[in-house]
Amino acid sequence: MSRRREVSGRAFTAGPTLLFCPADRPERYAKAAERADAVILDLEDAVAEPDKPAARDHLRAHLDTLAGPGGADLRARTVVRISPAGTEDFHADVALLAGSPVELVMLAKTESAQDVAAAAEALPGVGLIPLCETAAGATRAEQIASHPQVVAVMWGAEDLIASLGGSSSRRADGRYRDVARQARAQVLLAAATHGAAGIDAIYADIDDVTGLAEEAADAVASGWAAKACIHPSQVPLIRQAYAPTAEELEHARALLAQVPHHGGAFRFRGAMVDLPLIRHAEQVVCRAEAASAASTEPVTRQRAR
Repeated sequence: MSRRREVSGRAFTAGPTLLFCPADRPERYAKAAERADAVILDLEDAVAEPDKPAARDHLRAHLDTLAGPGGADLRARTVVRISPAGTEDFHADVALLAGSPVELVMLAKTESAQDVAAAAEALPGVGLIPLCETAAGATRAEQIASHPQVVAVMWGAEDLIASLGGSSSRRADGRYRDVARQARAQVLLAAATHGAAGIDAIYADIDDVTGLAEEAADAVASGWAAKACIHPSQVPLIRQAYAPTAEELEHARALLAQVPHHGGAFRFRGAMVDLPLIRHAEQVVCRAEAASAASTEPVTRQRAR
């Protein structure tokens, strides 16, 4: 199984649900952190330009409370999204975060390795999460993911389509258009190539629980380490997708129990099993253990049909 990249001894473990929260709404910080596995405190698109100075003040006060041993858990589950490299807001954002206890920073609209290097220089030792959400970012995802300070890479569909001059990332049936699907795959492959975690994009239609459940299930099966969300109601659906069903977990454990009895490929319940399928089973067990550790609810739930 692939080993996740570490920065300052830390690997990206803040998943599988990452909930966005506007940085100018400090009254929501704690609620967002309680409801999801990690919170993304957003200084970029979620905050209107006139409100950004106040948002930075709120965030500075919050980060001060995370310093010291008592804030370790929440620090590991807090991501700050900053403005794109080269902008005035970027310089103001990194000036705020320099010397703070923040451990994970998401760089909006990352378009090049130089953008990542600028963030790394300003925030040494911080785990970086480039957000590839433009045409340039998607096509350069492999270069972007290669920086040693990058612990995860996320993609975004709506800004990507806007950068192409389009008007919709999805077809009428809710499926991504081909160009968005290609960008999604490129970012995941780039992240995995360099040992970084992949974070899947948000699902914008909050009321479409069926569409979210299907997309989250695809994210799990494809290898995304986490999926971002924009509303607390989306968290349980994503967690359910990442927690294997009872049948999946039983099958995986039974398969792995047979491995010591065979020297190579073997037949299991009518199917031929070799090393890749063993790795798949190991991932199912790992997801079950992670879900069990993160929740007091039963891990092996039946998925909604």
